Amino acid sequence: MRLIDEEGKQVGIIRIKDALKHAYDAGLDLVEVSPNSSPPVCRIMDYGKYRYEIIRRVKIGRKKKHVVHIKEIKMRPEISDHDFEFKIRHAIEFIKHKDKVKFTIFFRGREILHKDHGEELLKRVVAALGDNAVVETYIHLEGRNLTMLVTGK
Repeated sequence: MRLIDEEGKQVGIIRIKDALKHAYDAGLDLVEVSPNSSPPVCRIMDYGKYRYEIIRRVKIGRKKKHVVHIKEIKMRPEISDHDFEFKIRHAIEFIKHKDKVKFTIFFRGREILHKDHGEELLKRVVAALGDNAVVETYIHLEGRNLTMLVTGK
């Protein structure tokens, strides 16, 4: 096996018994770092400290990772201007937080006969968002709902 001492210097290729003696003399543990290499690589180190460092790196990685959520904003085809602006402001906030926004126009009863009103509303949404967003999935009909998926740049 190839041995690396506690200071990171390569000792060389030695027997397992001698490597264990080096580790015991140093008051540390013998840890197999690369078992698949030929010969296997072992290092003399404090195993508890090594595990702590690995767990700490994983936790820091989890904190920095952002999970993308899909936020849904539902509207009716005959929405008032104030409500429309209110929902657009929310969508911009969601996009700033790097979330995707799904706009849904839901139709009741015979409103589905005038789905062109819903398409105009979604085109108005795209115009209102402007440079802040990119349409990921363009307007399509899902049952009685028109949907569109928008994401940030």
